[in-house]
Amino acid sequence: MKIEIDVEQFAKDIKAGKSIGGSDGALGSLIKQLTEAALAAEIDSHLSQDLEKNRKNGYSSKTMKSDHASFELDVPRDRNGSFEPEIVKKNQTSMTGEIEEKILSLFALGNSYSQIAKHIEDFYCVGFSKATISAVTDKIIPMLQEWKTRPLEAVYPFIFLDAIHYKVKEDGRYISKAFYTVLGVRVDGKKEILGLYLNESEGAKFWLQVLTDLQNRGVKDILIASVDGLKGFPEAINSVFPDTQVQLCVVHQIRNSLKYVGSAYQKQFAKELKAVYQAFSKEEAEFELDKLEEKWGKKYPIVFTSWRNKWDNLSVYFQYQEDIRRVIYTTNIIESVHRQFRTLTKTKGAFPNDDSLLKLLYMGIQNAQKKWTMPIRNWSLTISQLAIHFEGRLDDALDLCYNFRNYPMLTQNLEHYRRYLKEQ
Repeated sequence: MKIEIDVEQFAKDIKAGKSIGGSDGALGSLIKQLTEAALAAEIDSHLSQDLEKNRKNGYSSKTMKSDHASFELDVPRDRNGSFEPEIVKKNQTSMTGEIEEKILSLFALGNSYSQIAKHIEDFYCVGFSKATISAVTDKIIPMLQEWKTRPLEAVYPFIFLDAIHYKVKEDGRYISKAFYTVLGVRVDGKKEILGLYLNESEGAKFWLQVLTDLQNRGVKDILIASVDGLKGFPEAINSVFPDTQVQLCVVHQIRNSLKYVGSAYQKQFAKELKAVYQAFSKEEAEFELDKLEEKWGKKYPIVFTSWRNKWDNLSVYFQYQEDIRRVIYTTNIIESVHRQFRTLTKTKGAFPNDDSLLKLLYMGIQNAQKKWTMPIRNWSLTISQLAIHFEGRLDDALDLCYNFRNYPMLTQNLEHYRRYLKEQ
């Protein structure tokens, strides 16, 4: 059974000068139709699953209030009294926006407008146009804007910066735009997406704007930033946060290096390259890099020129213990977020505008962050090491976050690591 909603009458009422809200408002009539349609679908579904002899038994009426109007709602009944509607509970007297919530939840899972319309029709027996669904999802935009400008914490031990590219329509044609993601790890060890940014291309100049935005929203210090190998990236970071250590993603560097190695030698070269980035110390890594260049340098000089030019930022992680190394030597932590984005957008070849992309990715972020309830692995030890390496820069944040007296294990880790460093 499909129930058609008289949207035309709603439009006529508006044109005739009828108010939108209020007990006699045009919107009240439309909401009443939608709700009664959903209730009719619910009782039909209930009766079809009831193995006992049961049937409809008229209606009961009650006054409902919504954000826009008040109206009398006819709620269907069954003879056995077993029907309990979901969209409007028995004792409920105000609307919850369940259909809207359903639309938004389906949208957050990456469903297209057509797919959402089909799901809503199957569930509620109510037809929704793509324009209506778009209007509902547009309610995300104010939430997105508020989220993008929210205040941030003063100190982040780690941040990760990377871009993903999408086709977006602009001035009648589709162009590739870079979507910038900034992920931070807070002092409590939990991950947080700090911001979303769109630009036509990935470049250090735009990253400078991104970092300035973080600063304007309250970020005063970043200990370590892990980024890809974009030229000028470290300089852009240090122009805003001069004390931040910048670690270039080793995995990006390896991938870029292999592009210049003949396919017949890529496997062997990649195997021998491990001795460089898996070395115990920076000195050992430099020794292995020299050996590798001696063997392969004449054949692939561009590879070694790249490693030498970027070495200061590629080798930052060697000064830390394993727990920190594992976190910062690659941007995989943010690339996993981008993989989730690709899952959300895999059915969409391109987007009609910036907002259509941003609101989808924003909903994806909200879903992802619901799962980020625990600190990253071995965080107590990691933050203890950072407190030593970056003496004084975490004191206020740790005071606010932990209150040392209530976290004896953290205090013990600090003392243990201090002794370890003295022994080295």
